[in-house]
Amino acid sequence: MVSVVDGPSAEESFRRWSDRVLDHAVCENAEQAMKTIAVVNQKGGCGKTTSAVNLSVAFARTGQRVLLVDLDPQGHATMGMGFNPDAFEQTVYDGLVDRTVPLSRVVVATEVNGLNLLPSNVGLAGAEIHLHNALGKELILGEWLRTESSRYDMCLIDCPPSLGLLMLNALVASTEVIIPVQVHFYAFEGLKRLLETIRLLKARFHPCSARTLGLLLTFVEDRPRYTRKIQLQLHELFGDLVFNTVIHKTVRLVEAPDAGHSIFTFAPDSKAAREYMQLAEEVQARLRESEPVFVGT
Repeated sequence: MVSVVDGPSAEESFRRWSDRVLDHAVCENAEQAMKTIAVVNQKGGCGKTTSAVNLSVAFARTGQRVLLVDLDPQGHATMGMGFNPDAFEQTVYDGLVDRTVPLSRVVVATEVNGLNLLPSNVGLAGAEIHLHNALGKELILGEWLRTESSRYDMCLIDCPPSLGLLMLNALVASTEVIIPVQVHFYAFEGLKRLLETIRLLKARFHPCSARTLGLLLTFVEDRPRYTRKIQLQLHELFGDLVFNTVIHKTVRLVEAPDAGHSIFTFAPDSKAAREYMQLAEEVQARLRESEPVFVGT
């Protein structure tokens, strides 16, 4: 008698084929999806808003469709784009507390072609109290942003300098995280806590897939020996996680927000403008490296 080895059934063959098709479709959608980057640090004065604003403009200048989300009640990103935070009838607060408000009704165009802003003002400070007992309160921002994700290539979120509900919403909504770090001894403790928070969020919230894209050294001074020492320690501790591009402390970079402009408008030929454009290119390179590669597709 000849032994016959049964092959897969028609049902099993169809299941395998459909799984491959589904996996490819999911990955294709992932490649085309809007990248959402939270610019976050619970320590103030580290260049968080400056970096969120200037990175957004840099991406727009390369032809990306960009949405800048001001999630800080201080409204500094809104002011940095030349707007008066108190002049808006609706802000990001309205979308968080009322899920029927369309994102498109709150978003405003900026002077930079391809860059829109989701503005904020001090009223956002009341969001945490309003949402205290809301079901799925950590997911609200992400769900709201996804309603318009097909309109943008990049979304950058300027987070508040505190580990509260607003920052949690930003982290859960994000695909990547950039952490600006002022070259200072106290940065170490804050970094450990923030990285642990991101790890715990990914474990607790299924929609949260945020990964730390990199640590950005800001307000760097080349001369002081102490600054160089801290830089070396950060590189030793975090290795390639530290961006190669650093943002140096310059007068022009400090003056630009007061004028209501990005560094690219205020001082387009400055060292800071060149550094933020280099950073945008490095971020794009890291995003490309993280995308899945498919053989034979």
